Amino acid sequence: MIDLNNISTEQQNPNTMNLDQMSYLEALTVMNQEDMNVAVAIKPVLPQIEQAVNRIVTAFENGGRLIYLGAGTSGRLGVLDAAECPPTFGTPKEMVVGLIAGGEQAFTEAVEGAEDNKEMGEADLKAISLSSHDVVVGLAASGRTPYVVGALAYANQIGASTVAVACSQDSEIGAIAKIAIEVAPGPEVLSGSTRLKAGTVQKMVLNMLSTISMVGIGKVYKNLMVDVQPTNKKLETRAENIIINATDVDRALAKAKLLESEGSVKLAITMILLNCDLEAAKASLSQAKGHIRKTLQ
Repeated sequence: MIDLNNISTEQQNPNTMNLDQMSYLEALTVMNQEDMNVAVAIKPVLPQIEQAVNRIVTAFENGGRLIYLGAGTSGRLGVLDAAECPPTFGTPKEMVVGLIAGGEQAFTEAVEGAEDNKEMGEADLKAISLSSHDVVVGLAASGRTPYVVGALAYANQIGASTVAVACSQDSEIGAIAKIAIEVAPGPEVLSGSTRLKAGTVQKMVLNMLSTISMVGIGKVYKNLMVDVQPTNKKLETRAENIIINATDVDRALAKAKLLESEGSVKLAITMILLNCDLEAAKASLSQAKGHIRKTLQ
């Protein structure tokens, strides 16, 4: 039998012992109050998150990847964050990878026993040819999921950077990983349902890891996502708006430069700010390693 008694996410929340007797509004109010604790709980581990961001930026700059890995809700959140990077930041799909115990099927339905298999975690990393240039972020609300434990141990053997994101202190995965991000938001409103506060913790941490790492490699100018891919009408308008906000030109010129740059918002902005043609903009950005602001210096 697995002993879960010392894992905070498995404890009963004293504020919801009568959840089944509360009015809907009372239950929603207490959920809202509990959710307010999440951001507060993350604040103390910002230095550890910064360490992870530094590792991820270094990995990207050296051709490495960011690999999220988890089971159940944790795995789904990693897959989700990875899937959102290409449209948001114009990254190749291989640059940020999400792995979930049980494979793609597990994203929409439970795959029984998958999370208990240490060897599967190692095998999934071998299947994508893990290298020492990569960063592996293991996600587990309980901090003890065997699939994640096995994957992190293998990643250490390979020499990859390893990060643990757990929702309990002194976690097993935290002890294995080189960087431990351990956030304890307290017992769930619904005991043991880690898709709630624990899931929110992990989503917020992943938002930080991917977003600030992308800032670090030049995917952002000011607070604008300048590598967004205009793949539909809404995103075409967003791309034009980003160019307008970055350069103060009118929409007609923004449209023209977006067309001239073959859909690259970053190149369009650089062309306008440097008053140069496409080839010169490409050369300037290459020299600045993709950072628009550095082309202006």
